[in-house]
Amino acid sequence: MHCAIYRCSKKAETYLYVTVSDSDGEADFSRVPEILLASLGRREYVMQLELTPERTLARVERDEVVKALPEQGFFLQMPPPVLQI
Repeated sequence: MHCAIYRCSKKAETYLYVTVSDSDGEADFSRVPEILLASLGRREYVMQLELTPERTLARVERDEVVKALPEQGFFLQMPPPVLQI
């Protein structure tokens, strides 16, 4: 499964994963709700990657992304929680 990852300008450390069309390699935002897109601000392209079983991601489980993309059409990676000491 191929996906594109975008950094969201209004929310620090927030990334939007979307599916990529096999035919033209374009990111598909058609299933991302408009209200969500507006709340995230400008999307800054980070990279495209293939989510193979061997692939690990830095702050999210690959399986969560693989499950969400076909079901929702996107995956939203939120910033890590702030630890209170």
